[in-house]
Amino acid sequence: MNQSVEQLRVRLACAFRWAARLDLHESIANHFSVAVSGDGRDFLINPYGKHFSRIRASDLLLVNADDPASLDCPDAPDITAMALHGALHRNQPHARCILHTHSKYATALACLADSRLPPIEQNAMRFFERVVIDDGFDGMGLGDEAERVSHLLAGKPILLMGNHGLLVAAPTVAQAFDDLYYFERACETYLTALATGRPLRIASDDIARKTCRQWLDYPGFADKHFNALMGMLDEEEPGYRL
Repeated sequence: MNQSVEQLRVRLACAFRWAARLDLHESIANHFSVAVSGDGRDFLINPYGKHFSRIRASDLLLVNADDPASLDCPDAPDITAMALHGALHRNQPHARCILHTHSKYATALACLADSRLPPIEQNAMRFFERVVIDDGFDGMGLGDEAERVSHLLAGKPILLMGNHGLLVAAPTVAQAFDDLYYFERACETYLTALATGRPLRIASDDIARKTCRQWLDYPGFADKHFNALMGMLDEEEPGYRL
């Protein structure tokens, strides 16, 4: 179902509020966006300096990936946000919603020499063979670095950015946030298991692929998850919709 710009504003504002509640954010850093045009070049993104926990639907900026004047508007996006998300929406039009965070456990995994997430439990298996690991970090996401990163997704939902953080791309806000939440949970479980120093129980590739497929075929999971989050915010912080 196609959603109006107003609906997308509300849903992305919900994602910001819940990222703050779950400590997936990093103060006024990090950025979420969602495309509103067919080619992806027109998109909503958070203004620079606004804390995730305070973002409302009306705060989100409508910008164009090809228009440098977007940085001249009041409360313009962060320069790295505009560069990275602009390149991604321009080069990956199928990636309608893009969430970039420096969440604790995914970023910790991105700091390891081996940043692979082995299939040790169901959440990790959900992302089996669905993660791209970027080993080419070359500074903050500006200019050539933003362009380089924008070509790495290869149709996969998770880009684990070595020495940097996490980027999630999905066709909807609900799917993107669901992936963000469960990938972070999977990273937390993996790093906790590593911290014991004991051998890991790693599933076979066949079992991991089977479980991944079962996740992908699970009916309506991301939408039900996100609708529940919106319902809680509607009761506790209805101002996010304004």
